[in-house]
Amino acid sequence: MPIRVVALVEAATLTGPVKNLLAFCRMARQAGSIIDLSIAAFFRNSSSAASSNPFLDAVRSAGIELDVIPERGRFDRSVIPAIGRILERRRPDVIQTHAVKSHFLVRYAGFHRRIPWIAFHHGYTAEDFKMRLYVQLDRWSLRAAPHVITVCEPFAADLVRAGVPRDRIQILPNAVAPPPVVTDEQVCALRRRLAVPQGARILLSIGRFSREKGHSDLIAALQLLSRDRPGLSLCLLLVGDGIERPALERAAASSMHRVIFTGHQPDVWPLFAIADLFVLPSHSEGSPNVLLEAMAAKIPVVATAVGGVPETVENGQSALLVPPRSPSELARAIARLLDDPALLSTLAANAYSRVAACFSPQARMDALLRLYRLAAPDRSAIQTEGGR
Repeated sequence: MPIRVVALVEAATLTGPVKNLLAFCRMARQAGSIIDLSIAAFFRNSSSAASSNPFLDAVRSAGIELDVIPERGRFDRSVIPAIGRILERRRPDVIQTHAVKSHFLVRYAGFHRRIPWIAFHHGYTAEDFKMRLYVQLDRWSLRAAPHVITVCEPFAADLVRAGVPRDRIQILPNAVAPPPVVTDEQVCALRRRLAVPQGARILLSIGRFSREKGHSDLIAALQLLSRDRPGLSLCLLLVGDGIERPALERAAASSMHRVIFTGHQPDVWPLFAIADLFVLPSHSEGSPNVLLEAMAAKIPVVATAVGGVPETVENGQSALLVPPRSPSELARAIARLLDDPALLSTLAANAYSRVAACFSPQARMDALLRLYRLAAPDRSAIQTEGGR
């Protein structure tokens, strides 16, 4: 018999953690009857299972069983009995959670006392005082979780300092599948749509526009390159959205080089196909999906040495790493790569080999299956006996 899992998720878009969850669901289904995983997702201001957003649409398109939890606001207490009814009907052997609200509800409602619980910790933002309060709330929640999955050693150390026992924490980085083929027609259409200047070298950065992502440092680095390398024609593509966008647009207005704000893009692969260089200027990171995607797309990388980034790429071998909050170091690394085609090619090839060897969806699925069996030993024993 398969291990039944309910994943409690709060998402409206296809974030990195969501992509990994959907990839796992698809692979588990292809593997047969090992895991029976369904998703329960919150949806604001709706009481209908016909609700729609990019995340819910992707879940349905993948053929994954879905329960929609309608909520009227951020603190709608009616979601607790709604979750209880889903768990009663699904009768999971394991419940897994993926964000602050989900973690809190499982501990607060006491669901973890009767169902084995796996909490996925993806890191925190510090956009405002409210988010900092949520971080403290999440640390309280995770202290009760028997199994916590996080994505890198620095995050594990943070959790230990917050009171989560180290023997309950498992490090499991994100994964990425081989990219789809991007046609010449897609590339030409994207260049026309974005009005990319002819002959410009294209720098690409993808991520939520919040302070810890360091986009202001990248714009400052671009301005330094304008001053020090006046003959270099650059175009920076900033992909994403968030509360820092107005400030970033003001900063970009004074740049001599073109800065294009593309907004959120559901398909990033054509963007990688037109880029000369991918830049990740974050002040904090876990196991960034977008870095893995750049590696899989064979795009050379400049990144800051924060969080799990040094566990993902090797400085000088598969990327150039620089200290965070240092536009000058960022500018020097970008210029070095753009001046050295051989180094560009070497870093891209090494990164592609590394991501295929160390960050494959199959390796991640195997690790998750071991954890599910650990979390639900009774069900695992039934499954083993039934397979004899």
